[in-house]
Amino acid sequence: MTKLLILLLIGLLFEAVGVVYLNKGLKQVGEVQKINAAEVLRVIKSGVTNPNILLGVFFEAVFFGTLLVLMSKGGEVSFIWPLTALGFVFTTIAAKFILHENVPLIRWGGVLLIMLGAGLITYSEKKEEPKPPLPPTAASIPPTAQ
Repeated sequence: MTKLLILLLIGLLFEAVGVVYLNKGLKQVGEVQKINAAEVLRVIKSGVTNPNILLGVFFEAVFFGTLLVLMSKGGEVSFIWPLTALGFVFTTIAAKFILHENVPLIRWGGVLLIMLGAGLITYSEKKEEPKPPLPPTAASIPPTAQ
C-alpha cells in the first residue's frame, strides 16, 4: 500500500503543477467575450498554441497515467479515488505560493477537512489489511497417530 500512496502523491503533484500552468495559460488566452463560433475558435487556437496550456495538459495527462497505473496494480477505486481529493490540498498550496492567490482562512479549513478525510481513508485501508497467520505452536499441532 505504501508504494501505491507514494505513486498517488507523485501523480497529485503533477496534477497541481498542471493546474497552475493551465491557469497561467488561460489568463494569457483571455476571457471568452461572447459565445459564438468565432470566439470559440479564437480560444481553441490560442489554447493549442499556448505553451503554458500545453504544459498544463501534459502534466494533467501524467497524473491520469498514474491513476491508470494505480488501478492496474489492483488498487481499489474506493480507496484511490477519494484520495485524489488531496490534489485540492496541493493545488491550494500551489495557488498560494506560486500564483500568489489570497487563500482565506475558511478555505484552509476546507483543506484541513480534506486532509482529515484522506487520513480516515488510509486508516480504513490499514484496518482491513489481512494479518499473516501465526506460526503453529507445539500446543496447536494435533498429536500424531501411533
